[in-house]
Amino acid sequence: MKINKLNSIILLGLVAIISILVAQLLWTKEAFNLEQKKLSQKAHIALLEVARKLYEGTNHELPAVNPVQKIANDYYIVNVENDFEPDILEFYLKSEFKKMNITTDFEYAMYNCQSDEMVYGNYISLSQKGKSKQTVYFPKHKNLVYYFAVRFPNETTYLFSSMRFWFILSTVLILILLIYVYSIFTLLQQKKYSELQRDFINNMTHEFKTPLSSILIASQYLIEQNAIKDDKKLHTYTDIIINQSHKLNNHIEKILNVAKSDHTSLELKTELVLIVPVIEETITNIQLKYPEANIGIETNDPDCSIETDVFHFTNLVYNLLDNAVKYCNEKSEILIRISKENQFLKLEFIDNGIGISPKNIASVFDKFYRVQNEKSNEVNGFGLGLYYVKEICNLQYWKINATNNLEKGITITLTIPYKK
Repeated sequence: MKINKLNSIILLGLVAIISILVAQLLWTKEAFNLEQKKLSQKAHIALLEVARKLYEGTNHELPAVNPVQKIANDYYIVNVENDFEPDILEFYLKSEFKKMNITTDFEYAMYNCQSDEMVYGNYISLSQKGKSKQTVYFPKHKNLVYYFAVRFPNETTYLFSSMRFWFILSTVLILILLIYVYSIFTLLQQKKYSELQRDFINNMTHEFKTPLSSILIASQYLIEQNAIKDDKKLHTYTDIIINQSHKLNNHIEKILNVAKSDHTSLELKTELVLIVPVIEETITNIQLKYPEANIGIETNDPDCSIETDVFHFTNLVYNLLDNAVKYCNEKSEILIRISKENQFLKLEFIDNGIGISPKNIASVFDKFYRVQNEKSNEVNGFGLGLYYVKEICNLQYWKINATNNLEKGITITLTIPYKK
């Protein structure tokens, strides 16, 4: 993925989440205002009904002008123009607020003509916790004689509690945004480290290849000299130099291929391939390296074919056979079984090697992973062979897994979609 494309995706994702969060906060604010208006309307209706009941049984009629006035968000006054008892007022307030489903605490006070001030009535706790009677300041209103005031001291808390769902949703969105930002930061850090690692591997391997090529050229020239051919010991040493140089060159090529595949996907040139001849040719090549290895093929259909890249498929088979021989303490016996199951072709590589412990077998296809066992110090490598095999399988949507055999060795199974 190009850096510009990645940056664009990150930016779009961030803008989308922030936009959703801003919209959610605006909706939450609007919902709070609506809840506030709803409470105000219910309180207004309830207080109007209280005023109407206080007028009942008197010689006065309810005035045409609305007796309820909202002084502040949590403070109301009600003009009744006639005397009334505090106990009756409290009873009516409780009853009407209950009818209107106003479940928050409230307190009330009445105007006293003799003292010309507001006299605190009571604090009504609907949560049953109750509060002791206390003096709370209620401002006196001009031009009114018989009136009372009601205050909702916990109005904001009450409104917030009724909007619990909105706040939970906003909190979840904020958490998602934080997780997204943290994930992007971690992704960019990992990308930076991956690029540094890839650049280091590329530079290191290229620097190795130049002197290695010189060693191989010099060794090839040296082994052709008569003085070397006549001296058996020198010929052996020169041959060792050539063989080990080729082995080192193969390792460097593997590292370069893996580094390249991390940066850009390997390109496969697929074609219809008869797999048995390809496997037989690979067996011939592997037996040049390990003449003692006994490798056989078991199949009911020697003409079966699959769509694959011949070059990479050959490397895949070679790597699996090479591993099977290297990790064996006795004469290597390998069986390649080819079978068909429904719409799939199965390739099983069954060996008699030392096997892998159950706790490590799931990691054998990981990059740079090498199982620590009795052969790990004897066998050279970087843990890239099986990783390369897994990459080739993934690119072709094949499945691969490794299992321990009942007696000894392991079986690596490739499950390939098959079309007749």
